[in-house]
Amino acid sequence: CIMMRKCHLNTCPVGVATQNPILRKKFKGTPEHVINYFFFVAEEVREILAEMGFTKLDQIIGRSDRLQFNKAITNWKSKGLDFTNLFYTPKKVAGVDIYNTKTQEHNISKVKDRKFINIFNKEYIKGKKIIINEKICNIDRSLGAMFSGFIAKKFGHEGLKEDSVIIRLRGTAGQSFGAFTSFGITLDLQGEGNDYVGKGLSGGKIYIKPTEDSRVIPENSIIVGNTVLYGAVAGECYFRGIAGERFAVRNSGAWTVVEGLGDHGCEYMTGGVVVCLGETGKNFGAGMSGGLAYVLDLENNFKDTCNLALIDVLKMKKTNNINKKIIDYNILSRNMLKYHSERLYYLLTRHYKYTGSNLAFKILSNFNNYINSFKLVLPTDYKRALSNIESSKNFKLKLKG
Repeated sequence: CIMMRKCHLNTCPVGVATQNPILRKKFKGTPEHVINYFFFVAEEVREILAEMGFTKLDQIIGRSDRLQFNKAITNWKSKGLDFTNLFYTPKKVAGVDIYNTKTQEHNISKVKDRKFINIFNKEYIKGKKIIINEKICNIDRSLGAMFSGFIAKKFGHEGLKEDSVIIRLRGTAGQSFGAFTSFGITLDLQGEGNDYVGKGLSGGKIYIKPTEDSRVIPENSIIVGNTVLYGAVAGECYFRGIAGERFAVRNSGAWTVVEGLGDHGCEYMTGGVVVCLGETGKNFGAGMSGGLAYVLDLENNFKDTCNLALIDVLKMKKTNNINKKIIDYNILSRNMLKYHSERLYYLLTRHYKYTGSNLAFKILSNFNNYINSFKLVLPTDYKRALSNIESSKNFKLKLKG
């Protein structure tokens, strides 16, 4: 690697990060080189251990008594710092080591998903909805993932009909809330999420809004953390508030609405639809090769925050093409949406229904004027593919004619 920073462009000049067969020929590395490298690393580790009087890594794990403060890097910032707790050495009991004295306890037998599975087994009748009410706190990590795995094993990736199981929650969700949520499962959270909400979303639906007694202004407040919808493949998410950094990274199929987001939004996105009703951070659309994004750009400065290497930023136009008869709450109507304006209107309608967003209501109430303030983010590769498909259709029509 010579640090050309072209990993996402498929043009790596030394053939490391590319699928181009001509460029790949330039890379002379072999698996044996990696093996030799790690042999050298292991040899150096053994030398350092020997200098300390040890023969294996297990012997130094937990040995805080071997730590020392490097006075050579002392500066005004470190004066007055107390390292007593960091260098604390527990009293050794005769015959008992301080390494691996207790195994980790994951307590997965007690996670809330077990309860959801039990309720489902008892109450599920085809065509009948199941509604579950539950509290949640930040130690409830990956809530919904185990239940979704259970549904996927039982019904396949297609899962259940929309809203077959609605889980209403209140509180602060732990990491990876709604990870891998399957078709038919809806997670309705009053409160806030953490990082990795909707990771690997697989067809389910997630919406998060502040609690009814919250005094925050949603469109000005964080509602979910970083790396939301990482690697999502299908489903929908609606967030009444702002998301952190790297929103919808590697999203390949989920549709979502958010009211603002941090840096690196839609990074490496390959599919799906993102609607942002607020400001975005820098580097939006870096490596984005597919999917669509609609961004409300009231200040007309959105383009300044974009990474334009792989995307075009286009103006949305006022239109009379919206067929409101098909903009219903049926997820199947998505396949009938022909125009960008219809798609945007559809998602805003659902965002308002699920979260009660004042911002969505304001835009919907004056949609034909607000649409002029939206920007369409269209990846150049996707645009080229659509153009090729259209050309192919026209060519076939000519042949038939």
